Amino acid sequence: MTDEERMRRFVNKFMETVPHLQALGIGYVASGSNWAELQMPYAPQLVAYPDTGVIASGAIFSLMDSAAGFSVVVARGRMEPHATLDLRCDYLRPARPGETVIGRAECYKLTKRVAFVRGIAHDGDPEHPIAHVAGTFMFTAAEAQS
Repeated sequence: MTDEERMRRFVNKFMETVPHLQALGIGYVASGSNWAELQMPYAPQLVAYPDTGVIASGAIFSLMDSAAGFSVVVARGRMEPHATLDLRCDYLRPARPGETVIGRAECYKLTKRVAFVRGIAHDGDPEHPIAHVAGTFMFTAAEAQS
């Protein structure tokens, strides 16, 4: 089994244990040494405004929080308890109705206790993002505190 297959299996198993991620339909796309990419297929229950078909911003925020969290896991090289300390999400435009939203985040700096992340959400063209995120995650295990 390749590293990519192992990561896909791990992420999808994790998603099965988190009810709101299951409800949003979030799934694994790909990952690298310090980045992770997840997807959220368009679904009627994600729509905030039925007359326009625009996905609720909270669903996109959840996608990006998850992608950012997984970027921390791959950058750290192991699953280690961590929590979102701060995550700023700037919405640049609505997602196109009917399109899958891709969330890609990278962990660009790790310290002993904090991970720094940034990323974008898009619906097919990373050069035309839906949202941009920047944030920090705190390691919560006792050994990370010493």
